[in-house]
Amino acid sequence: MTETSTMQPTHANRVSDTETRVERRFDAPVERVFEAWSRPELFRQWWLPATFGLTMVSCEMDVRTGGSYRLEIGHPQSDQPMAFHGRYLEVVPNEKIVWTNEEGGEGGQVTTVTFAPDGAGTRLTVTDSFPSKEALDAEIGSGAMEGMPEQLAQLDRLLGGAAA
Repeated sequence: MTETSTMQPTHANRVSDTETRVERRFDAPVERVFEAWSRPELFRQWWLPATFGLTMVSCEMDVRTGGSYRLEIGHPQSDQPMAFHGRYLEVVPNEKIVWTNEEGGEGGQVTTVTFAPDGAGTRLTVTDSFPSKEALDAEIGSGAMEGMPEQLAQLDRLLGGAAA
């Protein structure tokens, strides 16, 4: 899965039976990209793929090691929002955010986002580790990975990058 509608393509791949990796370069400094992932008022502006018809009902994020998050997302075919929640296992400002996704059971999914300087821009890598092959298959089957290129294109626009 690769999105190439902008000058900065998103590369999304399954790298093992239990892991996916998404990479993209942004024409913005690491500090700005990190802020967009760690400040709720920015995060809620780009996180949901616009074409999915979802709405961010609430976004609570305490982005620090030991902190937690809770997102409530409205779906046009349901009168009840979907809740996603977890804990931040490791937060290193401008370098890394690691969190759990605890709503699914099976020990949960762990997401690691790294921010690396790349010239004047940022190389972003998102790695999702699942507790089993079946859990990853279910995630891919739900279409969640399909939305990542659109999400990151929205982030690019928010940052004033190539997709603006």
